Order: sequence, then structure tokens, then C-alpha cells
Amino acid sequence: MKVLVAIKRVVDPNIKVRVKTDGSAVETANVKMAMNPFCEIAVEQAIRMKEAGSVTEIVVVSIGVMQCQETLRTALAMGADRAILVETTAEIQPLAVATVLQAIVGKERPGLVIMGKQAIDDDCNQSGQMLAALLGWPQATFISKITLAGDHADITREVDGGLENISVKLPAVVTADLRLNEPRYVTLPNIMKAKKKPLEIIKPDALGVDVTPRLKTVKVAEPPKRGAGVKVADVADLVNKLKNEAKVI
Repeated sequence: MKVLVAIKRVVDPNIKVRVKTDGSAVETANVKMAMNPFCEIAVEQAIRMKEAGSVTEIVVVSIGVMQCQETLRTALAMGADRAILVETTAEIQPLAVATVLQAIVGKERPGLVIMGKQAIDDDCNQSGQMLAALLGWPQATFISKITLAGDHADITREVDGGLENISVKLPAVVTADLRLNEPRYVTLPNIMKAKKKPLEIIKPDALGVDVTPRLKTVKVAEPPKRGAGVKVADVADLVNKLKNEAKVI
């Protein structure tokens, strides 16, 4: 079975995010970028499925600027077989992601699509659900365990009340949660091998997809600085401050 994994290039989660001086967006120029952590978990899961013999091919796809090739090469070094870059400089919003992936799915015919549950830059948590709706496929979000069993997948997903066990027919769209697995480190030999793996670059127009943004960002601002903490003498003093100063009780 072929598995398609969608990945996104984001600002490295280990660095401090800065807002542009004009408040239009987050600063990405001369900033270290990396694969979205939830997408990395999705890639790792596909690789583990292949190692277990239930998957025959892993195709990774990303949408964005040419520098996304670096992120795709990382996925190839982890163990993916092929990569596709849908190259565009436009701001890519969730519906555009889902529409592009719908076209890629029509071309590749995978038996399963794995995505991160959300990207850490916009935290939208929408693309996986939108893709499933466009395809008319079953979906399972926030998965922490998946087992392929013939024409269906047995899945454990994280919900507010704890864990939920479900079974979905294949093909399906699933989104990876944090506890699904721990991604492997990429070794130098595999980085060198990844340079020889195929990476196809196409434009949205070639897929017949319009990625023009439908939403406009009015302003981006940093959260207000947190005030310094204070020590209280006793419980009565704490209750007094919560009641009269913080106004929370």
C-alpha cells in the first residue's frame, strides 16, 4: 500500500518567534526553519509501517517556496521514498492545502494519507479534516496509535475524555498526535542517500488548483509581557489579592 504524508516547513520550534516591525506577519527572513513537529511524527509513523511490511511506498509532499526542498530532503533521509514539492510563493491557507492535496491524491492514489494534527505556526488544525471532506474519505484525527488490518485501520485517538478506539475503512485520512511516536534522528549516511532520491517540483496551476488566500491577516502582535510575580505572607493575603487585584474570585 502507498502512503502519502503531507509536511510543512515552519520556524524552528526551538527559537524565539519575532513579529515583523510593520505587524504584517511573523519574521521568517534569516530565521532557522524546520519540519513541523507533528508532520515529523506523521513521517515516522509511515516509515514504521513500511518497516513492518504493511506499506510499500512512502510519498511526502509539501507546499510552499523552493526552500521547502530542504524539509522534503529531511523526510527522505528519515526513510521516505519520493518527494513532491508544489512550489508557490503565495500564503498557503488550510483550504488551499486541502485542495492541493486532493489533486495529489487523485494523481498518486494512496491507500492512506497521514498528516500532522496541526502546524505550530498557525495552529489551524483544519487541513486534514478539509481533505477528508473533499475526498469523501473516512477520517481519524489526533491519533495516538494505528494498526493496519486489511481493508481497514484500527485506531486509538485522543479525545477530551481520554482515549477513543475506532475502526476506519481504507482509504482514509488520519492526523498524528504527539504521543503517536518519537521521530528518529537523521543519520549522515541517510542524508547523503536522500540526495539521490526523486524530488518532483510542480506548480499549483499544473494541478488545476487556485491557492489564492481567502483570508486576510489584519495584524500580528506579540503577547503582552508577563508581569513579575509577588510573594504573599499567608493564605488570607493570597485570597485577598485574587479577589481584589486579580478579580478572579
